[in-house]
Amino acid sequence: MNTIMIVDDDAHIRELVRYFLGRTGFEVIEAADGRDALARLESQKVDCAIIDIMMPRMDGWELCREMKARYDFPVLMLTARGETAQKVKGLNLGSDDYLVKPFETEELLARVRALLRRYKMEKSQQVRIGNCVMDRAAREVVLNGERLTLPLKEFDLLFKLAGRPGATFTRDAIISDVWGMDFDGTERTVDVHVNRLRDRFPDNRAGFRIAAVRGLGYRLEIVT
Repeated sequence: MNTIMIVDDDAHIRELVRYFLGRTGFEVIEAADGRDALARLESQKVDCAIIDIMMPRMDGWELCREMKARYDFPVLMLTARGETAQKVKGLNLGSDDYLVKPFETEELLARVRALLRRYKMEKSQQVRIGNCVMDRAAREVVLNGERLTLPLKEFDLLFKLAGRPGATFTRDAIISDVWGMDFDGTERTVDVHVNRLRDRFPDNRAGFRIAAVRGLGYRLEIVT
């Protein structure tokens, strides 16, 4: 059974999430703010956290940063409607997904399940996406039975996107993970590498596409 932590100073929201996720097979633990959440994590293992942004004592931004520095589980942030800046900031801090308040419980459940699947896939050394199989240990890509050799950064970028299909990554997050914090180039570098990957893996052959998310970054989508 997966354990989900809900961190929100609104007791009604916590109760709603606990009831809905609990009846679908999840164990749910609650925290009223960031400090409370970190204290509970010292003795409680969780598989995913859902955290609000505006909370007393420690807000969601700082909590997300602390969680990502100390633990290894996905984080879903609850953001205000239409606040693109909040989404970008959360993704840059390491948030794995976001959901706009007010939200439908069915969508919350779907996003939590998708996050857990993505995280499991991301930790694997081998990823199968569409008609492509990627082996991180061997740095090998097989597309429709044909072995391809990719430049190192293109491989790392594609593996990052393929490890969590449907997840949105900002350009800053991609640069940090693929090129490193000391990279002195521009965001245009990401766009260039994405275009190269699109040329190498056309949608109809690869079974996936790399989609631009306006104002945020990129995500990999399965083509059906």
